[in-house]
Amino acid sequence: MSQEKSPQCQTQYPIVLVHGIGFRQNKIIGYWGRIPKLLQKNGASVYYSTQDAWGSVEHNAEIIKQDVERVLTETGAEKVNLIAHSNGGMESRYMIHELEMAPFVASLTTFCTCHHGLKTVDRLLRLPQFIIKAAAFFVNCFFRILGDKKPDFYGTCQQLTTDYCKYFNEKNINSTEIIYRSYAAKMKNPLSDILLWLPCLVVGFIDGESDGLVSVESAKWGEFMGVTEGTGLRGVSHADAVDCRRYTPKSFDICGVYVDCVKKLAELGL
Repeated sequence: MSQEKSPQCQTQYPIVLVHGIGFRQNKIIGYWGRIPKLLQKNGASVYYSTQDAWGSVEHNAEIIKQDVERVLTETGAEKVNLIAHSNGGMESRYMIHELEMAPFVASLTTFCTCHHGLKTVDRLLRLPQFIIKAAAFFVNCFFRILGDKKPDFYGTCQQLTTDYCKYFNEKNINSTEIIYRSYAAKMKNPLSDILLWLPCLVVGFIDGESDGLVSVESAKWGEFMGVTEGTGLRGVSHADAVDCRRYTPKSFDICGVYVDCVKKLAELGL
């Protein structure tokens, strides 16, 4: 996947990168690694969402709506192209449908989004409630310090279950005016990402092939663009999908996937 300069990355509408669970976009440690600079280098106009790291779908969708409206005002564009990672995809879908933002969105491309929920989460939430709520208390306190306005670890976990996602998908149907595309990622062995080796084993056993957190099957939505797994024995983890390690292997670079993604949007006149 080429990373050379290309005017084809200059889309008609600006790109808004929507981050996922557990991290906030900031100027010091960017959520998206080298991806934004490479897109900009190739002609794309790139902006960011600013929602909470552990906010509920409903709460974060309101913030993303404000971010989109800000971008439209600053650029004078009629619409935006959304590229979302992880739960940012669900929040974007909620914003489009429930917050009536479909007229202002040209496309939504999701990377490793848990569209259909996880059986693994179903089982984890069967643990004693005092354990889950204790964990939620500490996570919420920590992320409130980091800047979250309304962290909701417990509620967000509930929104990753298969039952919730089934309900969500029935209610938040795709707009016929928007291009929906999705990508999945796959780790080829648990040891390829030391931070996700245990989740990879558990999710792999219960839900099947995954990026260590989200299964390949759950990531499929709209036009499925395929599984990103790189070359060799390592594969691509949930963190690798947003260039967490900022490395450039000779055989494969995740940044190139995003360049090709934006080129395809430009070719559609978006």
